[in-house]
Amino acid sequence: MSALLHRYRGSLRAKLVSIVVAPLVVALAALLLMMAVWGDRVFQALLAYKVNSDLLVAHEYFAHMVDGVGDRVLQEARSYALVDRLSAGSATAPMLQEAQRTHGLDFLQLLDPQGRPLAPAADGAASGNASWRVVASAAAGRADAATDAWSAAQLASVSGELGQRAQVALRSTPNAVPTERSLESRGMVVHAAAPVFDASGKLVAILHGGTLLNHNLAFIDAINALVYQPESLPRGSQGTATLFLDDTRIATNVRLFHGERALGTRVSREVRDKVLLRGEKWLDLAFVVNDWYMSAYEPIADSRGERIGMLYVGYLARPIAQVKEVALALLVGLFVLLALAGALLSLLWARRVFEPMARMVGTMHALKAGDAQARVGPVRSHDELGQLAGQFDQLLSDLQERNDQLKEWADALDRKVAERTHELEHANAVLRATRQQLITSEKLAVAGQLTAGVAHEINNPIAVIQGNLDVARDILGTAAEPVQHELRLIDEQVRRIHLLVNQLLQFVRPEAFAGSTESLDAGEVATRCLDLVRHTMKGTAIRIELDLRATRLVRISRSELQQVVVNLLTNAIHAMPDGGTLTLATRDWAPHGVTLHVRDSGHGIRADDLPSIFNPFFTTKKQKGTGLGLSISYALVEQYGGRITVESAPGQGTEFTVWLREDGVPEAGDGTSAQP
Repeated sequence: MSALLHRYRGSLRAKLVSIVVAPLVVALAALLLMMAVWGDRVFQALLAYKVNSDLLVAHEYFAHMVDGVGDRVLQEARSYALVDRLSAGSATAPMLQEAQRTHGLDFLQLLDPQGRPLAPAADGAASGNASWRVVASAAAGRADAATDAWSAAQLASVSGELGQRAQVALRSTPNAVPTERSLESRGMVVHAAAPVFDASGKLVAILHGGTLLNHNLAFIDAINALVYQPESLPRGSQGTATLFLDDTRIATNVRLFHGERALGTRVSREVRDKVLLRGEKWLDLAFVVNDWYMSAYEPIADSRGERIGMLYVGYLARPIAQVKEVALALLVGLFVLLALAGALLSLLWARRVFEPMARMVGTMHALKAGDAQARVGPVRSHDELGQLAGQFDQLLSDLQERNDQLKEWADALDRKVAERTHELEHANAVLRATRQQLITSEKLAVAGQLTAGVAHEINNPIAVIQGNLDVARDILGTAAEPVQHELRLIDEQVRRIHLLVNQLLQFVRPEAFAGSTESLDAGEVATRCLDLVRHTMKGTAIRIELDLRATRLVRISRSELQQVVVNLLTNAIHAMPDGGTLTLATRDWAPHGVTLHVRDSGHGIRADDLPSIFNPFFTTKKQKGTGLGLSISYALVEQYGGRITVESAPGQGTEFTVWLREDGVPEAGDGTSAQP
């Protein structure tokens, strides 16, 4: 031992090796310990994040299914054939059977407005339950869909075969809550109800239909295929999905040892208590039937908000843990190899590198600190190390010269790139503006030609039709009572044609329709416009909120401002077919004028459509709109120095802001109004 110590003290190379290797070994041990503790936590957090993302996908699919059942029932409830049969007193059972097959429902029944059976269900059963929330909502005039747990009696009362299909034999499951039951006879049902109105708008019936989820393997396999697509998991792992009624698997692709689906097995007490009793998510490892899975559970609530079951997704944890262990082993091996390489390199350098190399290292540190003039300088050694130091200095000088040249070239190149980029951006902006102007000009030209060519020819027949219709009413007198509805329809269609022609004329020749201007209270005009659109809100659950704070007056034609506000209010009402909140607000826009805001809580506008909504003939209403309302409104406001802007996001509603000037005159320059 003393000989080794003496040799170590007399060997600079040994000391250098010790200085290099000792910190490396200590750092390796510390890093490995950190990897074992911190890395495992991060890995588990990533697994929980993934399984939570998988659960979100499954949740959205489940919600989409519930909405889909509601949409299919609502579609059938609004069908003309059903209303016609009810009005005529014809049999509806064959029609319901065909609709049930078409929409893939397990039952479809017709109830009276009190929730009592009006006609047999599609499979022959004839019962209803007015206590179901969806039926009560339909009785109030609103379509609704929900997920509920039905007893065996409720299942049998709706459809004769549902009670048999819903039965799931319970299997003995380790760690589950003990139970005396051997059979789950209840069923989890996604059902929906929609009101059926006659031609006069009177509620005459309720259409109730739905799907049983017990043994619905196609549904659970669709979730599994959507969440765990091929190659989304490491090789050897597999994803699973399950639907629970209470704590019992009623639809699953989890397999038992012999490959049979694990229907009737139950979840562990720990998961059941957290998810079903406390209403929390489970994002952790769980023993599922016969193996450990990285699992995610969330509660499923019924129409009353009570937890009736769980939705589960998860994947085998063992293959992923093996991947983690292999990665950790590779990392340890890499660290060991680096340590050995460092020790070997230290041995080689320690033979000859000392003073010259130390000075070279010092020079490098100085360069790194920003001293570009740092050099090794003259050394006492004239051997290879001395020559190396001299060459190193020469290299630094050459490199500095090259760097200076490269910096000059880079600066020049950056300037040229910036100039060229600016030119290209300007050219692209001009090109886009020119293209939009060309498109708009072509549309306006076509509209002008069509309007000029057919407006007169359309208005004359309209006048003749309207005049003859009035004469017919006068001549027929009370004899026209049986056809009053048809005569009213003719009036509406004549007015619609007249309005369409006027819109086209107003769009291509707005100056011909300009009214006299006056100083107006925008809030007062907007409030009066609400009376003009109230008839379109009948039968809807739209709530109106007023927030009129503007104190300034604006100069504009009253009729044209009314036209703009009515158009925006009508669009907002159409965006909320299922009800919502319509907000009308005004604010002072100092020092220019007033801003008028029309906000709805409807379905919103897609981001791809936002840039085009003010373009002529662009519409998202398919066959219900001309695409001229917003473009005409924009043109009307713009000719008084104003502007209309919009903010919207799908599912979050839309807000239109009308910027109105106090003087009603566009700003000097480009003719556009000021805007913050």
